[in-house]
Amino acid sequence: MAGVDDSKPCPCRRGETFAECCGPLLAGRPAPSAEALMRSRFTAFALGDAEYLRRSWHPRTRPDRLDLDPARRWLFLEIHEVTGGGPFEQSGTVEFTAHYRDPGGRGQLHETSRFTRVDGAWCYMDGDIAG
Repeated sequence: MAGVDDSKPCPCRRGETFAECCGPLLAGRPAPSAEALMRSRFTAFALGDAEYLRRSWHPRTRPDRLDLDPARRWLFLEIHEVTGGGPFEQSGTVEFTAHYRDPGGRGQLHETSRFTRVDGAWCYMDGDIAG
């Protein structure tokens, strides 16, 4: 992806470089698991890659357009629980908290996201935001 240093730590903070972690997924490689797709989607939010977010969204629930807030800076991701979503499964969930900063200060999004496969590829279906 243009403007991203492949040798820097991946924004999802899994502990690998961008080139070893989410970079290949944002470039088009299929995610091997629901968790990997969740991490790559966080990275796409952090990098402002709306095209990848739409591409990795289930066709039935994908919005017609996606406008990302340029004033919101996604800081880090915490994965709390993963259910299913492995290489031999068709669906899975990932509970996470994504931390951000915007003009209003620091905030977080706590969600349990649902993932399913479409033609063998993992897609984000929808999620429940914790209140």
